[in-house]
Amino acid sequence: QVQLVESGGGLVQAGGSLRLSCAVSGRTISDYAMGWFRRAPGKEREFVAGIKLTTSVADSVKGRFTISRDNAKNTMYLQMNGLKPEDTAVYYCAARLLIFFSGSGTSAHEYNFWGQGTQVTVSS
Repeated sequence: QVQLVESGGGLVQAGGSLRLSCAVSGRTISDYAMGWFRRAPGKEREFVAGIKLTTSVADSVKGRFTISRDNAKNTMYLQMNGLKPEDTAVYYCAARLLIFFSGSGTSAHEYNFWGQGTQVTVSS
């Protein structure tokens, strides 16, 4: 069983930066397809970024957010620059074993392990 723990959220002014971390325990992170999702108040959960053999990011954050992972630290990151008030949400990391992964990685239902979420609030 794998466990995911997010950290790094907080309150930041528009234009600022934050780096979210997702620490993976129980298995080696390189065995997994990983993703970041977010849920804003009153909205559906949406894809932010994903990493398998390659990386992908949602159009809404392209050029501002970067996903990466450090296999030695068993940790995935989301570097968020140029934050906007509309980025305010609870951010979740997600994972699924690569051997069971066949989709694009942009849908929440493709993942079966989730963290508890970390709040990101961007003030205007």
